[in-house]
Amino acid sequence: MLNAISPLQSPAVRAEQMMPAFVCARMDEHYVERIEKLLGGQHLHEWQAMPARAVMLAGNDYLNIAGEAALLAAQARVLQGGGAMLMSSVFLQEGSRQHRLEQKLADFLGSEACVLAQSGWAANVGLLQSLAGPGIPVYLDMQAHASLWEGVQSAQAVPVAFLHNDGAHLQRQLDKHGPGIIVVDALYSTNGSVAPLLEMVDIAERSGSMLIVDESHSLGTHGPQGAGLVVELGLAERVHFRTASLAKAFAGRAGLITCSARFKGYFLSASRPAIFSSCLLEHELAWFDAALDFIRVADVRRAALRRHSVQLRQGLMDLGYNVSDGTEQIIALEAGSEPDTLILRKALERHGIYGAVFCAPATPKNRSLVRLTLNAGLREDECARVLAACAAIRDETSMARWPSTRRLRKLALV
Repeated sequence: MLNAISPLQSPAVRAEQMMPAFVCARMDEHYVERIEKLLGGQHLHEWQAMPARAVMLAGNDYLNIAGEAALLAAQARVLQGGGAMLMSSVFLQEGSRQHRLEQKLADFLGSEACVLAQSGWAANVGLLQSLAGPGIPVYLDMQAHASLWEGVQSAQAVPVAFLHNDGAHLQRQLDKHGPGIIVVDALYSTNGSVAPLLEMVDIAERSGSMLIVDESHSLGTHGPQGAGLVVELGLAERVHFRTASLAKAFAGRAGLITCSARFKGYFLSASRPAIFSSCLLEHELAWFDAALDFIRVADVRRAALRRHSVQLRQGLMDLGYNVSDGTEQIIALEAGSEPDTLILRKALERHGIYGAVFCAPATPKNRSLVRLTLNAGLREDECARVLAACAAIRDETSMARWPSTRRLRKLALV
C-alpha cells in the first residue's frame, strides 16, 4: 500500500481544481469581482444559525401547513406501506395515484385536465418548450419568473419583454412583432404585485395570442377555496394555460399545468422535462392529496395571511419604506446595490428578522432587495417585532438614500 494514491492526489480531485480558462474567468467574476471587491469578502447569501426566537420570513409556506399532523400522517402511511415504481410519468398506467390526483386538481381549478411536473421550473420550461418554437414571439413581463425565460430559450423562440404590468407597452410590442404567446405571473415573486389579468386576457384575445399565467404565489392563498386569481376573476375558460409551483402554499415539491385532455396527451410526448424525469413518488402524491383537502377549507388562514399583509405593508409605509410596488404577502425592502442590501440583511438579522436576499440574476442589477414572505402562522407580537426592527435600522442602513425611497418621494410630489 506504500504506492497507493491518497484521495488528495487522485486524478479526479486534481481535475476538479484544474478548470479551463473560460470557466476560471466566470468563477473569478463571482469570487474576485463580486465577493472580494464589491462585498468585501462577504457573501449576500451567507447563512447564519438562527436564534430560537427569530422571525423566519424567508420561506414560502404561506398557509403554515408544513407541520400539520394530518398531512404528515397521510404521507407516513404511504411510506410505511413500502416502495413504489420509479419511472417517467409517460409510462404511468391510467388510474394511477398520480392520474387521480391530477384530475382532482383539474376539478379544483376548473380545468379539463392537469399535468403534474417535478417542479414549477419543470412545468414552465416543459410547457413553453412544447408550445413555442424558432421564430415564435413570446411576450414576457419583465418580472416574469426565470423559469419562463428559460422555457423560451429551450424552445429557441423569440423573447420579447414588456414593462411590468404595462398592458399598453405589451400592445405596442404585439403590434410590432405579431401574435404569439403572452406570459405573466398572477402574483409576482419579487415584490408581491398582482398582474392585471383581465387586461391581459383582453389583449390576448384581441391579438389572437395564447396566454400563460403562472399562479405559483397565488394558488392556495387567493380565490375561492384557494383556487387562485384566475378562478377568482372568472377567467378559467379564457386563460389557455395556468402553471404553478407546489412548493409554496402546498408546501411540497412539484409543479402543475392546467390544460385540455388532448394537450395533456401531446405534452407527455413532447415535453423533455416530462419525458426524461421520473414521476412523483407515492408519498409526495399522498401529501398533495391531503394538502388540497386542507387548503380548500383554510379560509381562516387565508384571512390571517391577508391581515398580516395589510398590517405590515401599512406599518412599513408609515416608517418611510417604499413597498408600494406590491399589495400581497411578498414584501420587498429594496436597498438597491448589493453592498447596501448586505448591510440591510445583517441589520435585520441582528434584530432576529430573517428574510431572503434577492440580487442579480433574480433582480435587475442595482435593484437588490431583502424579500419578506409572510405566512398565516405569524403571531401579532412577531409582526410587531418586524416593524420595530425596521424602525430601528433606518439610520444604520441609510434607508433615506435608497433608490426605492427616492422614487417614493418623487411619487409624493406628483
